[in-house]
Amino acid sequence: MSNPIIIVGSGLAGYAVARELRKINVEIPIIMLTGDHGGFYSKPMLSNALASGKTPESIINGDAMHMASQLKISIRPHCRVTAIDQHKQALMLMNGEEIFYDQMVLALGADQVRLPLTGSGVEKILSVNDLDDYKKFRDQLIDKKRISIIGAGLIGCEFANDLAAAGYQVDVIDISSQPLGRLLPPEGGAFLRKKLEATGVVFHLNMSTQSVEQENGSLRLTFANGTSIESDLVLSAVGLLPRIQLAAAAGIKINRGIMVNRMLQTHYANIYAIGDCAEVEGKVLPFVLPISHAARALAATLAGNPTQVMYPAMPVIVKTPACPAVVSPPDFSIKGEWYVDVNQEGVKALYRDEAGNLLGYALLGAAVKEKNNLSAQLPPILK
Repeated sequence: MSNPIIIVGSGLAGYAVARELRKINVEIPIIMLTGDHGGFYSKPMLSNALASGKTPESIINGDAMHMASQLKISIRPHCRVTAIDQHKQALMLMNGEEIFYDQMVLALGADQVRLPLTGSGVEKILSVNDLDDYKKFRDQLIDKKRISIIGAGLIGCEFANDLAAAGYQVDVIDISSQPLGRLLPPEGGAFLRKKLEATGVVFHLNMSTQSVEQENGSLRLTFANGTSIESDLVLSAVGLLPRIQLAAAAGIKINRGIMVNRMLQTHYANIYAIGDCAEVEGKVLPFVLPISHAARALAATLAGNPTQVMYPAMPVIVKTPACPAVVSPPDFSIKGEWYVDVNQEGVKALYRDEAGNLLGYALLGAAVKEKNNLSAQLPPILK
C-alpha cells in the first residue's frame, strides 16, 4: 500500500475495526478521521449512566491521544469529511485538504429521527446520540423534576427507567399501543409497562405528539387528541436514521443504509461500510454484537484475507433493571406465530415458524435465565 487505510468515524464501529486490524497487522498505516473529540466510550452506556452514578467524563475510556498511542494509529479529531472522490481515491476535508487512501471504511453511525413537530418549544427538545449530547442533557437536568420522553422503543424505555430510578417524574409518549412495540408481543409489552409504571413512569400510548410550546419556563406537549402535559425537559428517542448522505453524494449505492455485501464492501471495491450506517445484505442492525462480528471480518479483509461476515443469533439485552429483558428479534418476513407463557414472575415468548422451528424470542423478568439455552436453538441471521 502506498496510502493508508482511512476510517471515517470514531464510534464503536470505527474503533472496533482499528482494534481488530491491529491484532492482525501492526504495520498497516491507519488514519481515523472524526468530526468529534475522538475519545473512545461505550455509547450504550449513555442510557443507564444516571442511576449508576457515572458522569459524562467518567464514561470515556480514553481520549484521542491515548487511543492513538494504544492502537498505533493517527487520529484527527474535529476533522469533518465533506466529500469522497472515488476516482482519485481521495477524501475532501472541511479545511480544503485532500487525503488519499488505498482502502476506506465508512463508520459514520446514525442520526436521531427528528419528528415534524410545531411550536415555540421545538428547539428545546433534546436527543442523545453521542457523549456531547449526553453532556448537554445532563447539564439541563439540573433543577428539573419532570421529564417527558417521546418514544417508547429501546432507548426511550432505558432512559425512562434510568431517570425514574434517579428520582425524576417521567412521562413516555408513543404512537404504539405498548412499549417496545417492534420487539415484544403484546403480553411482553404489557409486562414491561407494568414494571416501569411501578417505578413511577407514566405512559401515554396510542398517542401522537403534535406540538411543544414554551410556557413560563416549562414545556407543554400537546397530543393529537387535544390533551396535553407539562414538562421541564423533553427528550426525543423515536429511532435512528443511518448516515448515508456522504456516501450518496459520492455515488455509492444506498437504500436504508449504505449498501454493502457480506464482506462489508460497497460496489466500489476499496470502500467499505460498517456499523449503524451500513446495510448488510438488506439488514440494518444498530446493535453492539453485529458490530463486533463485522469488525473481525472486515479487519481480515483489509489485511488481505477476504472474509465474509457471519451473523449468529444475537440477543439484545434491554437495560431496564426494573424489568430485566432480553430479545432475539425474529425475521418477521418468515411466517410464524408467538407462543407466550405469562406468570407473575415473567414472560417467555417464543416465535416459531409453521414447522415449529424457533426463530426468535422475548424473555422478561425471571424468564431471562433461559437466554443461553434458547439462543443455542436459534438459526443464524447470516450464515
